[in-house]
Amino acid sequence: MPWKLASLGTLLAIAMLAGCSTTSTESTTDPATTTDTGHSRCEAKAAEFTIGKQASPELLEQARTRAGAQNARFLLPTDMVTLEYRSDRLNLNTDANRVVTRVNCG
Repeated sequence: MPWKLASLGTLLAIAMLAGCSTTSTESTTDPATTTDTGHSRCEAKAAEFTIGKQASPELLEQARTRAGAQNARFLLPTDMVTLEYRSDRLNLNTDANRVVTRVNCG
């Protein structure tokens, strides 16, 4: 009986260790433009053309595309935001009249 438990324990330990191992694969993406999740980084400078323009869905999509961001959003002065930083998200800050005043990533 003890040999069966020892064999079962050894088999269980090997299975658990095998689950923890990973295979190495080379990534063809440039690490300077991707985050640790594989998403592209946002380049706020590329979206600065929006400053002074009225907020619209078309403007948001153009800015997102030019900045290379995965997500984009307008932020009004009264909007509550979380403190999470996402390097793949574009923020277009607006004034109360929904005119873009600032562009940043995060």
